[in-house]
Amino acid sequence: MTKQSYKLPASFEHVQILVVGDVMLDRYWFGDVSRISPEAPVPIVRVEKREERLGGAANVARNIATLGGSSGLLGVVGQDEAGDTVDGMLQEMGVSSFLTRDPTISTIIKLRVIGRQQQLLRIDFEEAPTDAVLRDKLTRFNTLLPQYPVVVLSDYAKGSLVNVAEMIAAARQAGKCILVDPKGDDFSRYAGATVLTPNKSEMKHIVGSWKNEEELTLKAQKLRESLQLEALLLTRSEEGMSLYTAQEIRHFPAMAREVFDVSGAGDTVIATLALMLGAGLPIADAVALANRAGGIVVGKLGTATVSREELLEPADQG
Repeated sequence: MTKQSYKLPASFEHVQILVVGDVMLDRYWFGDVSRISPEAPVPIVRVEKREERLGGAANVARNIATLGGSSGLLGVVGQDEAGDTVDGMLQEMGVSSFLTRDPTISTIIKLRVIGRQQQLLRIDFEEAPTDAVLRDKLTRFNTLLPQYPVVVLSDYAKGSLVNVAEMIAAARQAGKCILVDPKGDDFSRYAGATVLTPNKSEMKHIVGSWKNEEELTLKAQKLRESLQLEALLLTRSEEGMSLYTAQEIRHFPAMAREVFDVSGAGDTVIATLALMLGAGLPIADAVALANRAGGIVVGKLGTATVSREELLEPADQG
């Protein structure tokens, strides 16, 4: 076993990143489970503690802020208590909030019920934003774009990024670094981005399955070229990550000592990657750090973050 350490810039405060996408509030109800309900074969959870965390695109902005970067968040929430909570949490984190309030919808909420450190149930509350609000959001995006060298588009297929193709075109025209966490069965709308970060299941949905690494490489490079991407970063869970560019193919082994909870791991990966690229690191170094961050965060419960100190700790490389 050898130790690998990382050298980071002294500060990330100068790195300005605009995060755009589906904004959510993650709620956690923790409780004790001691018996089964007499009404149905389900456990009874006696709730003892409640927590709220930023989710979706808001979790990406939160991860950037935790690592010391400067982030702004553009998204849509309802004119409701959950929307107020998201706005307040962003302010506490030092994230610039550019949220549009849509009075016709409710803020997206993911409620997770946890018993004995295990997720027993998740309840989702979600509605797509209205067309008028989305048009306003696109206008605001174009107004904010000059202030931010790096743009992260966090797509959870909840309706906030129906204008993603226009956003990418505008950002590319302005010479911005554009990172996209994709969703769905049509990646053509992400054409022209700098980096696309699909996970394994998303990749298979687009290009089909593969028998070996050679076939995967062919399919990944073909996809990267057809979408005019500078890089395709495939996140592969226990298999680590694979980076495909015109110049190189690099594989990064998984670094998680123990996988406790994968929720929000993709947010941490793309946030770290964006911050490192914004700070001027070569893409392979940026991916190595993003891989490290992902390995740390899956060892935590729920949508969590990684601190600069954790990222700097020497990592076991066997």
